[in-house]
Amino acid sequence: MHKSFEVLDTVAHKLLHVVVKRPALVHQVDIATMANKAWLQPGTVSAGQQAFGEALLRSHPFLLVPSVVSKHSWNLVIDVDGADGMFSLFEAEDFSLDPRLNAAR
Repeated sequence: MHKSFEVLDTVAHKLLHVVVKRPALVHQVDIATMANKAWLQPGTVSAGQQAFGEALLRSHPFLLVPSVVSKHSWNLVIDVDGADGMFSLFEAEDFSLDPRLNAAR
C-alpha cells in the first residue's frame, strides 16, 4: 500500500530484503489481464483495484506487480500469513524519506 509523504516522513518504516524460498510461487501479474490499465497510473486505489489485488493474494502468496511510480520497476507483494515459512528476512534497514519530497511550504 502506498503511504503519503507525511506518513513516510513521520512514522518509522523499514526496507526489507527477503529471500523467497520457493520462487516458483511468485506470480507475476500479466498487465494484459488487468481489467483497467488506468490502474497503472498514480492515484487513489479504487474498490475494483482492491478487490482485484485481494483475489490475486487469495490465490498466490507472492505477487510481482508493476510499479505505478516507475514503469521500469516491479513491486513484490507478500501475503505474510499465506506465505508463512516460504520466505525469510535477509536484511532490514531504516527507511529515510528524501526531505525534498516533503518540503515545508
